[in-house]
Amino acid sequence: MQSGFPMFSLSPRASHGASVRLALVPLAWALSNAGLAQTVLSPVTVTATRFAESADSLPFGVSVITSEQIARSGVGSVNEAIMKLLGVVGRLDTSGGNNYSLDLRGFGSTAGSNQVVIVDGLRLNEGDLSSARLSAIPIATIEKIEILRGTGAVLYGEGATGGVIVITTKAGLGTERSSNAQVYAAAGSRGLRETRATATLASGGFSVDVAASDRESDGHRVNFASSANATAVSGQWSNDWLRIGARTGRDATHSGLPGALSAAQYASDPRQAISLTEYGAVQTSSSGLFAEALLGDWQLMADANQRNKDYDSVSFGAPYAYSVDARNYSLRARHEHTYTAFANAFVVGYDKGSWDRTVTASMFTPAGTRAETDSTAWYLKNDVTLASTQTRLSLGWRTEGMNKSEAGSATSLNQRQQAWELGLSQPLGSGLTAYGRVGRSFRLANVDEFSFTNPGVPLQPQTSRDWELGARWKAQGTALEARWYRSNLHNEVGYDPSGNGPFGPFGANVNFDPTRRQGLELSLTQALAATLDLHLNAAWRQAKFTAGAYAGNDVMLVPKRTLAVRADWRPAVGHAIGAGVVWVSSQSPDFANRCSIPSYATADLRYAYTWRNAEFALGISNLTDHKYYTQAFGCTAGGVTTGIYPEAGRTVTASMLFKF
Repeated sequence: MQSGFPMFSLSPRASHGASVRLALVPLAWALSNAGLAQTVLSPVTVTATRFAESADSLPFGVSVITSEQIARSGVGSVNEAIMKLLGVVGRLDTSGGNNYSLDLRGFGSTAGSNQVVIVDGLRLNEGDLSSARLSAIPIATIEKIEILRGTGAVLYGEGATGGVIVITTKAGLGTERSSNAQVYAAAGSRGLRETRATATLASGGFSVDVAASDRESDGHRVNFASSANATAVSGQWSNDWLRIGARTGRDATHSGLPGALSAAQYASDPRQAISLTEYGAVQTSSSGLFAEALLGDWQLMADANQRNKDYDSVSFGAPYAYSVDARNYSLRARHEHTYTAFANAFVVGYDKGSWDRTVTASMFTPAGTRAETDSTAWYLKNDVTLASTQTRLSLGWRTEGMNKSEAGSATSLNQRQQAWELGLSQPLGSGLTAYGRVGRSFRLANVDEFSFTNPGVPLQPQTSRDWELGARWKAQGTALEARWYRSNLHNEVGYDPSGNGPFGPFGANVNFDPTRRQGLELSLTQALAATLDLHLNAAWRQAKFTAGAYAGNDVMLVPKRTLAVRADWRPAVGHAIGAGVVWVSSQSPDFANRCSIPSYATADLRYAYTWRNAEFALGISNLTDHKYYTQAFGCTAGGVTTGIYPEAGRTVTASMLFKF
């Protein structure tokens, strides 16, 4: 089956095409039975710019997932929401616990180091190669998820070349709410058992939010059972000019680690495990204070957050454990004023962060070995909007000093880098706005990277020149946006299996030869009727080496094309049907491009019935029971993919939700 858009080929094999056609049946059925009377889409407000503002005039792209979309889709985690609702590429996290690593703009294995994750002002990025654990965030607490497409270096600093994920909870939003509570329970395939509960108590200017969740699953492979639980509490007080509050939370996850399979093992039994005893366990606690004030034309905000993490595992036959203490502080102010000829919005901010890891058990590193990172940054941003034409000109600049050290290798980095951006947006009439942006972003190697290199060859700072052009159109029930982007990277930091490292030519972290990320992104939301919404996200991306030994080759683990289509239909009062298809093209697991991970398409279907304050739902993930994998780590000499981590087959979940 070939789509009308030639860059998308949904079925390289006939059997695969049959699966996709079957997966599209629910969507076609919903569309054929709906009226075409259009409704008006709600305006979109974003906070990814560090202060709330309308998304309509931004000189860059931001995608938003609302709490309503999360509820209708029935997704169980932040990772799942971003992957299924926006089509963002996700790869199974080898540390288990239902977590996935996300890749916003084609960075492959280093995606986690090239995008920033923020939850209510708390930065979740680690100073090493660990992934941000989005699966640990209680999904029932989330008000919205924002994806800042492309560089966010001016506002968020190091490692934001690929973009920024900003998660705002219902408590973090700070809007006036009433007292309420809800309880959720689910059971499903492979021993899934999950409960969630949230409650809000509001009186006058005070409010307290409490959330708890617990999830257990046998997993889709032997020795892949996992358990996870989390609690979060937030209290705040506000009046017409001031909001102050505090929050705290904790979560714990334990998962078996079944290991990677060869191609032959995967073909014979994808559920088997290489190890029956290895595991990983992590416990995290966090706390924070926040304040927001309105003083005339000034809006002031402050955050102070602390996060502790304890990790314990047995992996590759050896124990490994460490503890992390991370802190981040933020002060920022926005001044907005309207003059006769123009409106001006000025932002100034200060960020300070620290991250400290102490190894407590390792066969390679002495206990007590510490790794540290510290950063201090100032940033300025100014936006001018002309009254006559509504032309918006945006200019931003950031300077950030970073110190990193790793005692086990007596290695350290001490650098100061600058980021800047220049943006322009222009309304063209009839709901159409064009925009463009150019800027510079950067990152330094993390403590795991610069401590495992070619001896005597220090890693240089990674820098990128970033461009983006786009247009958005809104008319009644339609919101359409298209974006083109390009990032030219110099001294990109990453792991090369053939690099010269501490043990010879068996792999090392290096500065790559020049690389380029570029692509096209298309998003569409269409309210076909008061009872039917259609969402489409499509992307074509290219991640290539532009010089050196790998010149012309694709960067590993970057699919060229993705497509996500979803329909939400409410055929009658109390009844809701949601269906979605995600397709991801093939990708290579090595820089030499000797083999590939096959393309795959998965479909989801969910029916929900609401009666009074209760919802009963039945959901099916991977409806066609497609056999696929998103993560692999290399090719054999004969060009066969190996190091495979299989994904789950068809999964059925039944759930109940009660609201009070």
